[in-house]
Amino acid sequence: MKKEKSIELLNKAIAEELSAIHQYMYFHFVLDDLGYDLLASIFKKTAIEEMLHTEKFAERILFLGGDIEMKPAHEVEHIKESQKMLEWAMKSEEEAIDMYNEFAILASEARDSGTKQIFEEIIADEERHFDVFETEYENLKKFGDRYLAQQAMERSKKAGSIGGQNG
Repeated sequence: MKKEKSIELLNKAIAEELSAIHQYMYFHFVLDDLGYDLLASIFKKTAIEEMLHTEKFAERILFLGGDIEMKPAHEVEHIKESQKMLEWAMKSEEEAIDMYNEFAILASEARDSGTKQIFEEIIADEERHFDVFETEYENLKKFGDRYLAQQAMERSKKAGSIGGQNG
């Protein structure tokens, strides 16, 4: 096994995951502030799943005797429009799927089936993330601002019912 190659790939994966975590949490904060609870929670949940990916990669690096580099690959993009956020997320997930497929091949070539399996497991998660973002993107295209307004109204209903109940 060529541990150095696997450690290099795993650290690149961590850098990309950290960037996704930061970007998705930024989207969560902006959408939450706008009252778009559904979209905000999707981005928050996805960021948490990306954190779990980072943890798997870090654990594997330590198992291989390497050192974990905790540097994001990219700066956060200050995107404010919901549709553009979803477009960014779909593109990011597609790129992650391609990258992890490539990394799985390279790990196999380095005779490291353990690392290859981790990349393959993560690919399934990234495909699921893409599917969720694509569904929300299609909903937004189909229903437009009404889709976002419905989310904001649901939040207002919840907020209004807390103090508005008698007894």
